[in-house]
Amino acid sequence: MKLDLSKLQYVLFDWDNTLAETRTALVAVVEQVLAEYNRPPMSECRNYDKDLSFRDNFPNIFGAAAAEEAYERYAVLYKEKVASMLSTFPNVKETLSFFSDRAIPIIVMTNKDRRLLEFEMPLLFDPRIFTRIIAGHEAPRDKPYPEQAWYALSGLLDKEDFSPEKVWVIGDSDMDSNCAISACARPIRIGKPIWNDELSLNEKIVYFADFTDFLNYLKTIA
Repeated sequence: MKLDLSKLQYVLFDWDNTLAETRTALVAVVEQVLAEYNRPPMSECRNYDKDLSFRDNFPNIFGAAAAEEAYERYAVLYKEKVASMLSTFPNVKETLSFFSDRAIPIIVMTNKDRRLLEFEMPLLFDPRIFTRIIAGHEAPRDKPYPEQAWYALSGLLDKEDFSPEKVWVIGDSDMDSNCAISACARPIRIGKPIWNDELSLNEKIVYFADFTDFLNYLKTIA
């Protein structure tokens, strides 16, 4: 499927494992918390729901009674450790510059806790390059539902005016792509998701191996 920049008005980027390599920190910290709570490692978790955010899966992982306490422990440890583990991917910053140089607004749309997002984002990027930053539990419903995309552009574009030509949603997972499809935006997949290395190919999704692949393609259609 060929992309077209001529009608593009907004690009919405996922954060974890898309703009930011947070998997290393996330896995290290959650495994530590699992051990502290005498739970099996994440690889053995059978109750993880891929239609829920990482945070909203804590009741599935730790049980309803311990979920809130375990998440707060996770948040504290994450902020202690993430600075030494956080990175971005090759050509992410160049891709963001590609859009900003063309005055196409860039929005971060993530299910991540805003406390953690705002702590780590300045370690990688100047937050001012983003027109908006939408975190988890701020929209009526988070990804994979369309409400988060509509909320991200509220006051900028009515949901009735969404189209795959006007709005791109760029992420690494089915959660991002399903949000885009249900919101009537263009789903663009970069790489592979954090928790599942298998790609479920969908003809509505445009796939790229990584940001280098994506940026090289953008330059051919600019």
